[in-house]
Amino acid sequence: MAVPASTQVLSLYRVMLKESKKFSSYNYRTFAIRRIKDTFRENKNVTNPEVIQELIEKAKDNVEIIRRQVLIGQLYTTQKLIIENL
Repeated sequence: MAVPASTQVLSLYRVMLKESKKFSSYNYRTFAIRRIKDTFRENKNVTNPEVIQELIEKAKDNVEIIRRQVLIGQLYTTQKLIIENL
């Protein structure tokens, strides 16, 4: 049985936000979270099943990209910004 698109989209949204919160850099973290929210908000009214499926596949690819970038970011740590210490 196929997972309904809305459930799959919501799950991908949550995973992307969760993975983006793992960025060690404040700037990357806030940019990724803002970009994810904006993109999902922008596409919330899409009704064409083919377009929805394409967006789901693109989101799955982006989750993997985020995971790789987080891993790379953890290899090269930097000092925290002043805003992160508040």
